[in-house]
Amino acid sequence: MPLAYWPSMRCSMLQVTIVVGNPKAHSRTRRIAEMIVDELFAGTEVDCSVIDLVEHIDEIFKWPSQRMADLAKRVSSSHLAVFASPTYKATYTGLLKVFLDRYPANGLRGITALSVMTGADFGHSMAPTVNLNALMFELGASVPVRGLYFNTAQIEKVDELVSEAVNEIRIAIISAKPTLDAITASLSMKDKAP
Repeated sequence: MPLAYWPSMRCSMLQVTIVVGNPKAHSRTRRIAEMIVDELFAGTEVDCSVIDLVEHIDEIFKWPSQRMADLAKRVSSSHLAVFASPTYKATYTGLLKVFLDRYPANGLRGITALSVMTGADFGHSMAPTVNLNALMFELGASVPVRGLYFNTAQIEKVDELVSEAVNEIRIAIISAKPTLDAITASLSMKDKAP
């Protein structure tokens, strides 16, 4: 693959998009996703946008919809996409599902994705890993960590829980760096070969 394929080579500033599938605007789920991105990239300049899907409810079920196509393009053009949803019936919301239905298989190839879900108890704590991460894999995204689950009964400890999640993400990314460096060097050598 040519080096230009990799999204990290597309622009100098990291592009991050948070997609929130909560039927309530400006939800706790959205806030937790924003906190993760804020802490993950503290001190680093990133281009971050939030797509709160409930704000697009008038268009989300329309096919075709130029506005929804533009939002989907924004996500697939990102380096990192954070998909956040409350837990409904042990999985992510239909709002998030109908948005993600706009992508074909491998439609998110080349981006890194994080799955974040909130719920009322730990009985659904595997939902982001089993359900949302599985969909991310189907769409071709690179998923560096298990799905992140936040129990809303522990909302008073949200800062601590977000810090723990960010630490888990950092460890996963940093431990992959030697492999990524070797692959990048190999691609560079292939590009220079006669």
